[in-house]
Amino acid sequence: MNDPRDVKIGVIGLGNIGRYHADRLRSYGAEIVGGMDVLPEARERFGRDYGVAIYEDHEELYSVADAIIVTTPNKFHEEYAVSALEAGLDVLLEKPLAHSVESAERIAAAAQSSEGFCMVGFHNRYLPSIEVLTTERDRGRFGDLSHVEANYIRRRGIPGRGSWFTSREIAGGGALIDIGVHALDLALYVLDFPEIAEVSGVARSEFGTREDYTYLQMWGDDAGHERFDVEDSVSAFIRCVDGQTISLEVAWAANRPTDNEFVVRGSDAGARFDRASGDMTIYETSADGSPHFNDTQVKTRERDAHAAEQETFLQAVAAGEPPERNTVEQGLLVQRVIDAIYRSSEKGRTITFDERPLVAE
Repeated sequence: MNDPRDVKIGVIGLGNIGRYHADRLRSYGAEIVGGMDVLPEARERFGRDYGVAIYEDHEELYSVADAIIVTTPNKFHEEYAVSALEAGLDVLLEKPLAHSVESAERIAAAAQSSEGFCMVGFHNRYLPSIEVLTTERDRGRFGDLSHVEANYIRRRGIPGRGSWFTSREIAGGGALIDIGVHALDLALYVLDFPEIAEVSGVARSEFGTREDYTYLQMWGDDAGHERFDVEDSVSAFIRCVDGQTISLEVAWAANRPTDNEFVVRGSDAGARFDRASGDMTIYETSADGSPHFNDTQVKTRERDAHAAEQETFLQAVAAGEPPERNTVEQGLLVQRVIDAIYRSSEKGRTITFDERPLVAE
């Protein structure tokens, strides 16, 4: 197979995120051969809107597909990703890898023994500003990178209180595993996935459990605070074996302005970029001519990062080669750091990263 548009794609999980993927697949010209969901109404709407076959049984969908995109709630990632990999199919699995580190390890183990591959949906890596930044990093412009400040903060943005997003059993956590996973992944990606030494974090639930939670808009419906049992903010600090550090601030809700800023510090240069707007500035100093500061504003073309991620996936499927970006091994490392942050918060102390087995059993 040479043309990515010839790849036969099945979508599992036909809610908003599944439809978001389907829209971009259609725009690209990819062939959607079917969709599967446990909810009849989701299946019927997807089949009607996209004019494709719908399935109650994922195994039937596997029989007509070359590759699968999984967009179910986190708890069900393992069921569908592992079965697709065991069937030899390639999988694009929406972030996070799973709802727990144990489940994530089983997915990674299945990918290692499969003829197919598993790519994890960290679409922010495909932002043009991030691609410029990592290219300059690889050229050595920043020197030795030492620290990343990573922020993903909403003033009020809990995604549907009482939905699966706010259920620890189904999601595996709250703000950290939902949106913080993006900030953490970007920080590790910019640092080129260094070896982790220690993790310290505090998870707080200050707003989602309040009967008087005040917001201007909410994704999904507000079913109330009674079924909210996850954190709505996290502060964490990560120290790497070779001295690099990451400070992480994540919140679904906080009494402060929205913040999507990342600050990268290196020995020769640094950078600030905004994940939401794509704006980036590179900061340098020089003594040439006369001591001075150089602030370079980077302007890029706008691009749909989800669409770029999908294109990479489809090209890899067509070529029969796993992609170098968004690997399951990287997704597993992100999941292990998330797990360490939660354990640090529960224990009230810093966690040494090798305190638990790191190999899937």
